[in-house]
Amino acid sequence: MEHFRADDGETLHLKISGSGSPLVLLHGWTASHAEWFPYLVEFNKHHTVYRWDARGHGGHALATAAVPTVARMARDLANLLAHYDLRDVCAVGHSMGALTLWQYIRDFGCDRLGRICLIDQSPKLVTDDDWQHGIYGDFDVERARGFESQLQDDFAEAVLRLGAHGLNLRARQKYEENAKGWEKSRAWLRQLDAKPLIACWRSLTEADYRLVLNEITIPALLIYGGESNFYHASTAYYVRDNIPNALLHIYEGTDHSPHQWQRERFTRDLLAFAAAT
Repeated sequence: MEHFRADDGETLHLKISGSGSPLVLLHGWTASHAEWFPYLVEFNKHHTVYRWDARGHGGHALATAAVPTVARMARDLANLLAHYDLRDVCAVGHSMGALTLWQYIRDFGCDRLGRICLIDQSPKLVTDDDWQHGIYGDFDVERARGFESQLQDDFAEAVLRLGAHGLNLRARQKYEENAKGWEKSRAWLRQLDAKPLIACWRSLTEADYRLVLNEITIPALLIYGGESNFYHASTAYYVRDNIPNALLHIYEGTDHSPHQWQRERFTRDLLAFAAAT
């Protein structure tokens, strides 16, 4: 892997491939650069692709004491763009990656970004009496604290249950059957250092990017799962209606990873979006 040093001395790892205008891919919580592997053949034909392992992710031990908060990851993204002198970037964020992009825009504006793609995420994860567009539509502060306690007890199983016990009935069934995919995910999660990932999760639940949406001055492509584990369709419409120049695609029949379930469509949609003038 390639690597560079963030401004606090932490080494960040990434894969670089392809040729053309820059395409930066930001994975979800507990995932890695490998999330984007299925799309590389086509993406590499049109773009120089940058796929990082976010701080505290990908199995890389942390060398510094800096907690991998969403604010720190947004600064890491700024460091990456500056290190490789990337401009007019098409940046794609799935789940945590979308939150990282919103934090980046809050802190740095749309500097160096040309357009963004956000995949199945809410600008505020925790719900309250006035906000039902977060996780499940009813993931309040008390429930968030309970989940963090579960992470401390059994990190891997808590992460799996978060997806399994949500809005997607098929996910619940596959979890209860202990299907092959769930067992593979469990094995991956058990290899990870839970402590920084729990700290990262805490920062994600504390964030609120609703006011950031109106500050997005560049085109935005929104991809949401029609049967997302976490979000009702109303969340997707809220995000679309609050970003000035947003295009929404809902991939019916897909979960929190719509790009994984409809890979050819996602590849086609993203490449068309990135090439648009």
